[in-house]
Amino acid sequence: MLRKILLWIAIGLIAVVVLVSAAYLRDIHRAYERVSGKSTVIPSPYGNIEYTEGGSGPVVLVIHGSGGGYDQGELIVQAVLSEQFHWITPSRFGYLRSTFHEGATWDDQAHAYAYLLDRLGLKKVAVVAMSQGGPSALLFAVLHPERVSSLTLISCGVASSSTQDQAQANQKGKMLTTIFKFDPLYWAFTKLFKKQFMGLMGANDAVIARLTPRQRELAEQIIDFMNPVSPRSAGTVFDNKAMMPNTRIAAVRAPTLILHATDDTLQLYHNAAFAASTIPGARLVPFEKGGHLLMIVEQATVRPILQKHILDHVSE
Repeated sequence: MLRKILLWIAIGLIAVVVLVSAAYLRDIHRAYERVSGKSTVIPSPYGNIEYTEGGSGPVVLVIHGSGGGYDQGELIVQAVLSEQFHWITPSRFGYLRSTFHEGATWDDQAHAYAYLLDRLGLKKVAVVAMSQGGPSALLFAVLHPERVSSLTLISCGVASSSTQDQAQANQKGKMLTTIFKFDPLYWAFTKLFKKQFMGLMGANDAVIARLTPRQRELAEQIIDFMNPVSPRSAGTVFDNKAMMPNTRIAAVRAPTLILHATDDTLQLYHNAAFAASTIPGARLVPFEKGGHLLMIVEQATVRPILQKHILDHVSE
């Protein structure tokens, strides 16, 4: 009798493994298919630069956050812009098909943006950055001020800090870097522990509990669109090691809009406060709720403010 029970348990376990493996292989195949063949890749002195573009109207360079790529840039376009803007969404160093060279810096990434614009025949753009897209966006505005009509920072990293809260945020970043090394690990973790993963992404329990069905759908889409993660792993490592721009942002001259939630546990609010006090004329719009999912939670408010900021300075 015991033998039969053990046999059926073994058969059940094998069946579960087979079903889970089939689901993983199906999902990861779709993920690789989704990010292949859609983008353009150009060579540059900084390595290959991958990007997509679309829409028409004022030109906006959209810079994605950690775990992203051009596809996350396209999600940002959907959330806060529209097809009435000509958007360009590059993959940053080490993401998908954009090259990462050992020793690269965010200064190099900023110069790579300028090279891309030259290849596209564009002199000046609005810049919208999210999360860890902030450092290279800020340095692009510092190093190429004539190319930036306006700058918008959504939940962006800006400055280093030695506070306890920052140490905890850095620990989350390290955990995300570990998960991003392997496609199966990321897939399994986000399937089994989606709420915990949202926590690693800087959304506390209160933010997660208040998500509407539509907001939860958008948050899960961002998480799912990070598949496959292994072609993004070099980028996430770079994001967690490169030096923040800190006081260099005082040289930013572009009209700057800063959107940040005070309850963000990944990119802490001190980044927004520091940027607002350091960049001449910067405008800070704080939100009490939203965490690092601010773009989703406050989409209805963020979208018109951001678009107006771009349009008000498009000819400058």
